[in-house]
Amino acid sequence: MRVRILPPLAAALALAAPSAAQAAFPHTVAAGESLYSVAAQDGLSVSQLAAANGLSPDSQLVSGSTLLIPPQTTIATGTISSSAGPVGDGDGDSDDVGSTAATSSTPVSTSPAGGSYVVQPGDTLSAIAARAGTTVAALAAANGLDPNGVLLSGSALQLSGSGSATTSFVSTSSSTVGNSEPVGTVAQGNPSSPPYPTPERVSASEVGQIAAANGVPPSLAQAVGWQESGFNNDLVSSADARGVMQILPGTWDWIQRSLTAGAPLAPASAADNVRGGVLLLHSLLGATGGDPSMAAAGYYQGLSSVRQNGMYADTQQYVNDIMSLARHFGGG
Repeated sequence: MRVRILPPLAAALALAAPSAAQAAFPHTVAAGESLYSVAAQDGLSVSQLAAANGLSPDSQLVSGSTLLIPPQTTIATGTISSSAGPVGDGDGDSDDVGSTAATSSTPVSTSPAGGSYVVQPGDTLSAIAARAGTTVAALAAANGLDPNGVLLSGSALQLSGSGSATTSFVSTSSSTVGNSEPVGTVAQGNPSSPPYPTPERVSASEVGQIAAANGVPPSLAQAVGWQESGFNNDLVSSADARGVMQILPGTWDWIQRSLTAGAPLAPASAADNVRGGVLLLHSLLGATGGDPSMAAAGYYQGLSSVRQNGMYADTQQYVNDIMSLARHFGGG
């Protein structure tokens, strides 16, 4: 789950990013990736990536094919995807948030007075703000940045400080709204806590069966599982989201306490990772009147953040991807 949210190979892409400033480099498409998710991880627009490869921005990627990643020197604020975000999450989850992905390979460091974050290739103010449970305006103000300016890889951001930025961060990251999952540092939780990745893959039918048994449209759960991980339970995003449904440790703990109804999840089970994500989707559907688009937005960005700030651009792209995949899996 984003707030967060990450794509396959996100860590490898982050390591490869410095060379992108000098020359184009190849990227092998992983299961579940899209032009949007790959572009997001490399600080490009979909149009730039598509043009560099002679593709339409609406083209669907084929797993195993190769893309050429054109060079860039700065990372502009704006849209990223959690297709990984196969971003973010956010996955934040967002996150990752988003991302899907997706999110960065350097975790947020926190302290009683707040936290700091080192900007990674592909990051944007909107994605970082979503994962931290604050707004773009507050994050920019806290760091003396132009909300529409450029964000440089390797620079450090203060996630909470004085004035309105601190208030926004604390109030959102430490609470939930309605039946929504936690966001920000609460969602990140303890890195040593479950869920734990295992070298397992599940099938679309297995995801669909678990979804149907828990009152969630199978096609919606299948879309989230494919977008988040390509049904791979061994995937750990650079935001520390884990398993088939890319669930952060803090979110996993909240699901265990709030949604399992006395039937706890096994921490190292691919099936129960799916069940955890499905229970979260069930909760989000209940909180949004059964709206699958809003449920997907809440899964990625955190429902409390969506309600407070609206859908960020990367969240909207994640939702579009999920709805398209759900139709592919038979959701009409």
